[in-house]
Amino acid sequence: MPRRSSSTGSPTGSPATPRNRTPQPVRVHRRSVGDFVKAFLAFVALLVLVVGVPGALATQLGWPVPESWDPQEWLTQELSVGTFLGILTFFVWVAWAQFTACVIVEMKAALSGVGVPGRVPGAGPSQLLARQLVAALLLVGATAASLTPGLSQLGQSLDANQRGTVAAAQQTPGGGLFAQQQEQAAASAAALAEQASHAEAAAPGTAKDGDTKYYRIQPPEGRHHDSLWEIAERHLGDGRRYKEIYQLNKDRVQPDGSKLSEASLIRPGWIMEMPGDARGGELVEMPDEAPDVSPEVEQQIRDYARTGGDQAQGSGGGAAQVSLPEQRPAPDRNAGHQQPAPQATPSQATPAQESDSSFGLPEALLAAPLLAAGLLGALGRRRRQAMWQSALGSVGGRRGMEPPTPTGAAADAQDALLVGADPEGVRLLDRSLRGLAASLAAESRALPTVYAAWLSNGDLHLQLAQPAGKPPAPWQLGQDQTFWLLARSDAERYEDADTAAPYPGLVSLGTMDDSRLLLNLESVPGIVSLSGREADRAAVFASVAAELATNGWSDRMTITLVGFGQDLTPLAPNRLRHLDGIDDLIETMEAETRQRRGALGATGHDSVLTGRTGPAQHTRWAPHLVLLAAQPSAEDAVKLAELASDAGRLGIGYLVGTETGDLPGAAWEMEITGEGKLLAPLLGLELEAQLLPTAQQQAVVELFVQADPDHGPEGGPANTPPFLVDISEQGRPAVYARLVGPYEIIGLDTPDGERSALLHEALALLLLHREGVHPRVLSSALWPRGVTEDVRDALLDRLNAWLGTDPDGSPRLRTDATGRLTLAKSVVSDLDVLRSLYHEATQGRGVNSRQVRGRLLTDALVLVRGPLLADRPEGRYRWLTHEIIDAQLPLLVADIGLALSAFHLEKDRAEKAIEALTAALNSAPADERLWHELLRATHATGDTARLRALAADLITRSGARGLPPRTEALLDELLPAWRSGAVAAG
Repeated sequence: MPRRSSSTGSPTGSPATPRNRTPQPVRVHRRSVGDFVKAFLAFVALLVLVVGVPGALATQLGWPVPESWDPQEWLTQELSVGTFLGILTFFVWVAWAQFTACVIVEMKAALSGVGVPGRVPGAGPSQLLARQLVAALLLVGATAASLTPGLSQLGQSLDANQRGTVAAAQQTPGGGLFAQQQEQAAASAAALAEQASHAEAAAPGTAKDGDTKYYRIQPPEGRHHDSLWEIAERHLGDGRRYKEIYQLNKDRVQPDGSKLSEASLIRPGWIMEMPGDARGGELVEMPDEAPDVSPEVEQQIRDYARTGGDQAQGSGGGAAQVSLPEQRPAPDRNAGHQQPAPQATPSQATPAQESDSSFGLPEALLAAPLLAAGLLGALGRRRRQAMWQSALGSVGGRRGMEPPTPTGAAADAQDALLVGADPEGVRLLDRSLRGLAASLAAESRALPTVYAAWLSNGDLHLQLAQPAGKPPAPWQLGQDQTFWLLARSDAERYEDADTAAPYPGLVSLGTMDDSRLLLNLESVPGIVSLSGREADRAAVFASVAAELATNGWSDRMTITLVGFGQDLTPLAPNRLRHLDGIDDLIETMEAETRQRRGALGATGHDSVLTGRTGPAQHTRWAPHLVLLAAQPSAEDAVKLAELASDAGRLGIGYLVGTETGDLPGAAWEMEITGEGKLLAPLLGLELEAQLLPTAQQQAVVELFVQADPDHGPEGGPANTPPFLVDISEQGRPAVYARLVGPYEIIGLDTPDGERSALLHEALALLLLHREGVHPRVLSSALWPRGVTEDVRDALLDRLNAWLGTDPDGSPRLRTDATGRLTLAKSVVSDLDVLRSLYHEATQGRGVNSRQVRGRLLTDALVLVRGPLLADRPEGRYRWLTHEIIDAQLPLLVADIGLALSAFHLEKDRAEKAIEALTAALNSAPADERLWHELLRATHATGDTARLRALAADLITRSGARGLPPRTEALLDELLPAWRSGAVAAG
């Protein structure tokens, strides 16, 4: 597929520039007396620290090496003041040696043109001081261009300033996406302050943005040589932007036939192409006439200009291209016969495949597969947590194991999540990113800065801020040097990697030409602004917040919401926080920014990306993303822009809403339309936006609130199962399915052919959801990659015919008032009977009759033949990952075993109690409550040796983790000598 071009050029053919860009005042900086004074003072300081300190130590306190070597004498001599002074002297010598090593490393890096000097182990503050002194000393020399960005500001990083050039956009209007966005964010913040006070000021002799600017390296003046650092400082307003000039001109043939290979090695007479925002009288504008240069120089510039076009397009330069990736050819479905043809995923299903509309399900959730998968996973974890808290709480105050059955809009939202979710896509994305991070760490390579990720036909395209070399296998280069590509077939080979999530700030914005865009908010070089109507903006903000809070490709994260989202907190209370106003936000982020800068400086990291691949990867550097829905004032916008200028390397991202579209300091500008289009004209983006409207937002939040452990009646009895069966002899069902253990069906003939497996799976899904199953939920469960309407309807017809009718002629497969599929009461599973028996024993007739309670509990435990659907074929029943039955069933079996054990212990039948507990442990081996009761029942037998053997078995099972504190406390009570036995066994 050809790459999409931006059509945002001006009428004159010059590319448009972002509205918020303000020209920097031309600062022609020549070396002043102050520069030489600073250099002289730095020289004196280095001389004193490197030469004076060892001289003073040697003459006054002596050398650190002892005159004699007699360890016995050292150990026996008396401690005195001289001894402590000698120890102190030794450490001073060590500190001097460390600082001297830092000076050597920094000096070598500065003189050799190395971008980032090596780190001296354990010398964070010392190396920073050495860097400052070396910078001040060499700033008046010809090698200043090779100094690292940290020389001008303590703790600044190279990665934060690796902004791509805008040369491609200057020369080829609309030739790429995000081509205008590579100006230094720090310079933007400074320009805002200038704009506030000089809104109408214009420097004389400034160039037109549509023209390409060039600079000719000047011959030396005395001992002063031109350098890229000073060129960037004079014409771009920031010396740290020298890398942009370097990337624009690297490896291009100069007038003398040589090429620029290192930033510090430039020669008089060379031509340097400049970024589009360069200003100053020394620049030559092309293709305009240049009356201030000779015809020979003008011809040299024209010849040089012709060498840059192909390079800028072919290599990717340093531009931050976030463009639509080229599509790989779709797999040939007719090639080979070993595997069935892949079907479209729910997110890629065509209108023809799902032409029956959405059956009332919210389209916003159906069209957001990654968001739906995150919400569904988080909801399942919340429900499991509620069940465990209920099970481990007091028996009298527990809520029970059945989550509330959603109704109305909440039920529709849950069905839409089940249909739209793509958990396999989330799993592959997470494994692919972590696998990439692990491979780069194994090669001692840093993580590249990623601006965006595209999911296209199952393949993953990473869009880099600048070329980062050849990716590790199985990754490969994409359409140019700024794309890293991972095919889906290669992604499926990845296993779980024990490494930190490298790009947790990726979040879905929408789709474009069947490709889904995930923007990396924490890497944006400044603020991302969003304009449009308030309701439309709120839908985008809610979608972004919900996906960030629940996505499966991150570990930890802080998401600060301002101006919206008070009711979104239940989605992820540990991640989402809400602030009342912009003043609180600015105060909070100022402190956060200072803390992160200090933490990076103290550890020697230049960005959070290097921190995430080091030994401390799991303890820090989690992203902090700010979503500000309310438009800030001009003053607050300037403050936010200043904070965002260094946010990229700190792992902080800003998404800010605006009513007018003009937000001072915005690096990237987007607009959401009433038709659901997410537009970024200056970036060339036109996406089908991913939204979470207010109605769906409220429905999703309701699901999480209902699942909260603290929600619902307090102190009430366990809730009633959704379906109770008649457990008397008269209640024998017409169709009986055994799900607990191997799958068996009694009362129906086995279907013929390959459709038997689908019919069995469909029936199991319906039996586990007696409240009803939406037809689209059923089809997405059986065909996760999508299916056509006629295939689904044909299966439902066969399922209806297979189940048959009741004696009164009514079908056993029915449709309720909401359109959901339900089963008749004559179709029962052993799980239904299990729940009904336990409910009747603990809340029905068994409450007042001990004999009935014992019989019901015994019958229930006999039904447990193993785990749920123990013999299910591999590759099927994947929808069980969305269910909580895998947590419900062990808890239910454990409750039955505990209740039956208590029943027997009331009559001092310890052996019967042990038998019941052992049977329950076969299905719930991880339930700590069962082990505790087994210890008590064994202790009740009076057999100490048997109790000791059980304790030893528990210790062996616990492994390196050790016994839980409650278990240890119980053993201390029942078997005080167990610890000595454990030590002896160890």
